[in-house]
Amino acid sequence: MNILTNFTTPQLEKIHQGKVRDSFRIDAKTRMIVATDRISSFDFVLKTPVPGKGAVLNSLAAFWFENTRDIIDNHFIKLLDPSISLVREAEPIRVEMIVRGYLTGSAWRGYQNGKRSVSGAPIPEGMTKNQAFPKPIVTPTTKEKNDREISPEDLVKEGWVSAELYRQMEEAALKLFERGSKMLAERGIILVDTKYEFGLIDGKLALIDEIHTPDSSRFWSKENYEADPENAEQLDKEYVRGYLLKNKKDGRYPDTLPPDVVQETTRRYREIYRMITGKTLPDVEGDVLARIRHNLVQQGIIKDSFVAIIMGSKSDLEHCNKMKAVVEKYDVYCELRVVSAHKNGEDIPRVTADYHTSIEPGAVIAVAGRSNGLGGALAANLPIPVISCPPFSGKEDIMLNVNSSLMMPSGTPAATVVDAKNAALLALRSLNLPRLRHRFDREIAELKEQLRQADSEVRGRA
Repeated sequence: MNILTNFTTPQLEKIHQGKVRDSFRIDAKTRMIVATDRISSFDFVLKTPVPGKGAVLNSLAAFWFENTRDIIDNHFIKLLDPSISLVREAEPIRVEMIVRGYLTGSAWRGYQNGKRSVSGAPIPEGMTKNQAFPKPIVTPTTKEKNDREISPEDLVKEGWVSAELYRQMEEAALKLFERGSKMLAERGIILVDTKYEFGLIDGKLALIDEIHTPDSSRFWSKENYEADPENAEQLDKEYVRGYLLKNKKDGRYPDTLPPDVVQETTRRYREIYRMITGKTLPDVEGDVLARIRHNLVQQGIIKDSFVAIIMGSKSDLEHCNKMKAVVEKYDVYCELRVVSAHKNGEDIPRVTADYHTSIEPGAVIAVAGRSNGLGGALAANLPIPVISCPPFSGKEDIMLNVNSSLMMPSGTPAATVVDAKNAALLALRSLNLPRLRHRFDREIAELKEQLRQADSEVRGRA
């Protein structure tokens, strides 16, 4: 699969899902940010993803974070994958600092209608479309359900930031814009406008989110702009916005992109990355999920697989812990959950949501006695192996209640194993991982050898 639309794993807690990026808690000090291939425009997410887009955004932001750290500290720690970054936790400031070098986009549309300021920043009379400002202007907006332009004075008055903090943000934003403009000009690119977001780390101002990417910035070809300023070639997400505007009908934008627009968008994103960094990203035709799984496992962020043990009652915890101990001995992530098929079966989709599309392979062990509806309910709703292991109290309990686990409706493939250790081992074998197959082969060979030795000893020929 070469598209990353969602990242899910039961091993990490998702703490935020944005239009494009998803955040997962690593610990109290760090989080993992996944840049997906989702694309948004005009404040909504399109149904059509753009292959490789997330890797461009994330890797390009990492490039700029490293090349601007001397101006202001930032939250970036390291790349875990072209699409994923490890960052420090920060207290976000709910303000976007937009720096504009040229009169274009919404500022130009407002100017045509007689508007001569943006967020309190004055715009001179007599300017033309795409003309450069005498010097870059800062036009902040609030970060809320519907972002709004706001002057620095009103930001302070409404309590978004203090006057001193705003001064620091404005100073940093202008220096970052100057650095970006200079570096990009050397590569034949004009940084037209961009946005910066800041937060506090240990009480100090730091740059967060992203910087100088095709999603957060507007880029023009310098050569093209000099030849025809009003029709400069755009090297950013504006290509998608243009398609949506052109195909708007009855006041509504299309929510999907045709294959040729997707392909061209991918090409543009990858090309801007190459132009800026001088490097190329992994081929978008590769299996992005396999690549991500490998990279996260190699760096110790996740295990290569999981087994979920779901019990119908907390009273089954001792039985479940026996299986958990076996699973963890094989270096497989194991989590315990509680949900009853009969008492709160409506929660099964919520409890098992991550298992459907998890980046790593997994299996489920269902623990419920008497009338076991849990194993069947899980097997009917999950695309991964489900094994029932009821917490029988003895042989009589087995004889009375085992049929509720053995007899499943058609299309409900739940296996049943009575012994807790065997249930855990079957779950592990169902993962079909090469490293586990090799280990089980060794254990089988060791068991055979032990039996041969026992035979020799009993026979008296040891």
